[in-house]
Amino acid sequence: MAPARATGTSRFYATAWRWHFYTGLFVVPFLVVLAVTGLVMVYFTGFQTRLGPTVHVARQGQTQPVTAQFKTVLAQLPAAQLREYIAPKAPDRASWFLMAHDGVTDAVAVNPYTAEVLKVVNKDSTVFAWARQIHAKLLLGAVGGYLMEVAAGLGIVMVITGLYLFWPRQLNQWSEVLLPDWRATGRKWWKSLHSSLGIWLGVVLFLFLLSGMSWTSVWGAKYVQPWSTFPASKWDAVPTSDATHAALDSGGIRGAPWGLEQTPLPVSGSQLGTPGILAGEAVNLDGVAALAQRLGFAGQYHINVPQDAMGVYSISADTMNGDMGNPFQDRFVHVDRYTGRILAEAAYADYSPVAKAMAVGIALHQGDVGLWSAWANVLFCLAVVLLCVSGVVMWWLRRPKGSGRLAAPSVPAQAPLWKGGAVVMLLTALAFPLAGGVLLAVLLLDWLLISRFSALRTVLS
Repeated sequence: MAPARATGTSRFYATAWRWHFYTGLFVVPFLVVLAVTGLVMVYFTGFQTRLGPTVHVARQGQTQPVTAQFKTVLAQLPAAQLREYIAPKAPDRASWFLMAHDGVTDAVAVNPYTAEVLKVVNKDSTVFAWARQIHAKLLLGAVGGYLMEVAAGLGIVMVITGLYLFWPRQLNQWSEVLLPDWRATGRKWWKSLHSSLGIWLGVVLFLFLLSGMSWTSVWGAKYVQPWSTFPASKWDAVPTSDATHAALDSGGIRGAPWGLEQTPLPVSGSQLGTPGILAGEAVNLDGVAALAQRLGFAGQYHINVPQDAMGVYSISADTMNGDMGNPFQDRFVHVDRYTGRILAEAAYADYSPVAKAMAVGIALHQGDVGLWSAWANVLFCLAVVLLCVSGVVMWWLRRPKGSGRLAAPSVPAQAPLWKGGAVVMLLTALAFPLAGGVLLAVLLLDWLLISRFSALRTVLS
């Protein structure tokens, strides 16, 4: 009897399984790195601070002026230039001053009541900074960033194909998928665990990968971010600089909100703007701090100081920097360094829809929306590692021992790899150009080389 021809559904299922397998081979190592470094980062964002363990102080009656606190910092680092002041998050916390010198940025903790220097931290080499650099670029610079972008794009393909493979086709199958089959053994147990984890984590992992992709060098910076950035033209013809909000970042860590990062900064030196610092108040750290409190900034907020003659004072508070737990309250205010007038403001309500989604998404991504979100991120990172491990174990148990083959899922003869692959490549290339380019290269390699040599076909089958 002749073998039955595969149906269209079975051919598509087999092709999806094959692409899930091959994207998994590439993505799993990167996904483990992202999960482990994410676990390290959420420890600091959720339970400590980005600069290390929380620095506590004894509460006293009155805090010292910010300029007085800064003088003690400058006495210890006389050759450094102040970049930023960070107000205490609570009355029993230290204030921080970011000082740039010799190509590094030192964060200096100060007792706000006594103006005593308590701690100096190299902001570029904290555990959080190292984890962040690995998380973003694998410590490989631009090349590492491109690799991570490709991995994230293929990871989205992996998630979508995985959800298609394991999504229950009938209502009575949900109970079999939502929980692992505790009675199973061997590869069946690992498959049951992998499918259950995938169903629970799939949508969240998709959103995390997508929000991470929005920071990338190609898809994020060249495609999505320019179309979603807050337009400086809304600031009533206030003169703007060639520098953008990204210039406010320090220590290799992004500090400006995603929706403002590419927005030009306003410049000082005009008579434009609205009343800000009061008459009789100095236009310095003290005057700007007093203005911030009148404007409603409380707890932890940042004051970026001018770095040149055209620079402005920038007051900001947002969830991405751990200032608060409500992304709907994100806010930026720019003040003329000469007149003390408010030149420009931008808040969550002013963001584009995509920038609003990113403000919320990043806060959730980093575990900044309260302690519950930090613990949720811890569980998520651990579950992602287990998801990757279960996938690898499944492959290891099903591969023919001693054959030297990858043991990739087979595809029916009526569904050559390139047909399903072409569809996947086309959709991925439209959504994520860098990952789509890699898929195109794989398909060309398959057509030009692998399909013409039986030994390579055997190894990759």
